[in-house]
Amino acid sequence: MVPNAKIYVAGHRGMVGSAIIRALKRRGFENIVVRSHAELDLRDQRATDAFFAEERPDYVFLAASKVGGIAANAAAPADFLYDNAMLEMNAIHAAWRNGCRKLLFLGSSCIYPKFAPQPMPESCLLTSALEPTNEGYALAKIAGLKYCAYLNRQHGADYVSVMPTNLYGPNDNYHPEHSHVLPALIRRFHEAKEAKAPFVTCWGDGSPLREFLYVDDLADLCLLVMERYHGDDPINAGSGREITIKALSELVARTVGYEGEIRWDRTRPNGTPRKLLDLSRSIALGWRPKTSLEDGLKLAYRDFLENPMRVER
Repeated sequence: MVPNAKIYVAGHRGMVGSAIIRALKRRGFENIVVRSHAELDLRDQRATDAFFAEERPDYVFLAASKVGGIAANAAAPADFLYDNAMLEMNAIHAAWRNGCRKLLFLGSSCIYPKFAPQPMPESCLLTSALEPTNEGYALAKIAGLKYCAYLNRQHGADYVSVMPTNLYGPNDNYHPEHSHVLPALIRRFHEAKEAKAPFVTCWGDGSPLREFLYVDDLADLCLLVMERYHGDDPINAGSGREITIKALSELVARTVGYEGEIRWDRTRPNGTPRKLLDLSRSIALGWRPKTSLEDGLKLAYRDFLENPMRVER
């Protein structure tokens, strides 16, 4: 990417989009185009087409998406499939029609099968059934990455996809119903500490293994992929470190300063038993994550405390 290239970051107010903008500015890129959801609803095909025809960005980072935790995904799979599929297809198609030189599509590790081999290589995509609790979201993300690959094959585009593991960091969403596991735990333990609650109840039995990546480390990889990678296959983005939900909950409690009991509601779903990504491709590009979970959690909790308005959204 040349310094004066016009770069559109979709979803710039979200955790991933804002991290990508920070990374771009650190590298000296200033010609960055953004639109809020109120200004441009990517689900609206006509509005999306008009935006791309007017702005004609050279590069696109497609980080906009409808996201949520297990409860939200399980309760509204139609919404997660429709909203994500519509905004992805509209943005990717409009970018291609209007001469976008390169597009990076942000997906999710939930695209891989529920019982995929561990660590999960990109090649295990579509080899067996998905995790039912987030199937709608996963199907939309699979459609997005496949559309990028098909545009490459059929029309000679240069569109790439990055599949991150569970993310956390500045500008996360701490909504009590629509957030992912780590920000949800930060909020829950913080509120329990403030209320001096004797215990906190968490979903499942605490046994699932999860991998977490600090969002600024992902942003560094996204810039690297945009500059160095050309191919149809997605690129995994993870930390390479697993932790049980039980151990994670204990770590969050210590970080927040909550000293009460942690109880487990085994009537609630665990989700996928294990999700560890194979990082061979991203490491081969010259990337490795820099932020430990312990350090990243401290930064995330500080962000939570400094941004009270975002907690309620």
